[in-house]
Amino acid sequence: MRPVLPLSLSLLIPVFGLTLGAGCSDSAVDGAAPSGGAGASDSGTGAGDSGGGSATGGGSATGGGSATGGNGGGGAGAGTGTTGAGGSPVPTTIVMCQGKTYACGDLIDNDGDGLLDSQDPDCLGACDNTEDSYYGGIPGQAGPACTVDCYFDQDSGSGNDDCHWNHQCDPNEVAPGYHPESSNGTMCAYNPEASTPGAQGRSCSDLNSEQSALCHDTCGPLTPNGCDCFGCCELPAGSGLYVWLGSDADGTGEGSCSRDGISDPSRCEPCTPVDACLNDCGRCELCLGKETLPADCFETGTGGGDAGGGGPAGGTGGSGAGGAPGTGGSGTGGDSGGQCAPGVQPCGLAGQDPCAADHYCITGCCQPVVN
Repeated sequence: MRPVLPLSLSLLIPVFGLTLGAGCSDSAVDGAAPSGGAGASDSGTGAGDSGGGSATGGGSATGGGSATGGNGGGGAGAGTGTTGAGGSPVPTTIVMCQGKTYACGDLIDNDGDGLLDSQDPDCLGACDNTEDSYYGGIPGQAGPACTVDCYFDQDSGSGNDDCHWNHQCDPNEVAPGYHPESSNGTMCAYNPEASTPGAQGRSCSDLNSEQSALCHDTCGPLTPNGCDCFGCCELPAGSGLYVWLGSDADGTGEGSCSRDGISDPSRCEPCTPVDACLNDCGRCELCLGKETLPADCFETGTGGGDAGGGGPAGGTGGSGAGGAPGTGGSGTGGDSGGQCAPGVQPCGLAGQDPCAADHYCITGCCQPVVN
């Protein structure tokens, strides 16, 4: 898990109606600022001149830093830049989950809050049938008592994802609360030696330390940053406290956990995340309950990057060809990391493009849907 770093006094990037969802790992981010707002310009080791070019995406960033000469790819000079405000893109296509259309992919504002599908922070993917709570709401999704599989797909049972966990393995399953499945009473009582159906005899400690490659490949992209693959999520974000999104404390089958109940254990029941498939929340990642990013997450740091040397000079001074203006290399930006893994399209912030068809914006990253 990336260590939690103190938040600087830099500007925060506002996010409006961000969908909070899955599988974006920490990585270096390209220096270009999101289109639609003025972006912070980049710094990096380059092949020559001092920077000063404008950042791509609808606004200029002030230059001022000098790129260090060397053999790396060119980069624009360091700048301060500000970010432009604006809403996240409105979804324009229906997104299906395993051949079915649910509330979070049907292009209908089902809860009437003015936020459509992936714009709605209650929508955790195309396989989510509720726009007013964290409960998935898919028929049969809850599955048998105590035994859980991938929370974020459209079915119960681990046959298609090979993810295995048992709430009997959770130390919270003790009197008087018996969380996170309190409606089952003592049925799921804590037992570190519990046998989990379908897990080939693996113990609680085995399942906590290792899940299969199929589980990671199938459920990983669907799992929001800040959650494990079984729906145990850190809320409030950065608090170190975890609740189960599948909480159904009143036993109605309609779920009890929503954004306004995360501090109420009778509604959002405490859980222990499974280390083997925990998608932790990086400093420069959007996560469940975290809808802003520090401004320096859109700056590159030392190191060459994707923009090669030999482009038009970014400014004056120094010798050699400068990098391309505003789109410097993807070197690490100090401790900033990146919004999404390499090759995964970022989304959800003002000015960023909507996801392509058959993809869904989950925690700020476009992830392929389950079909």
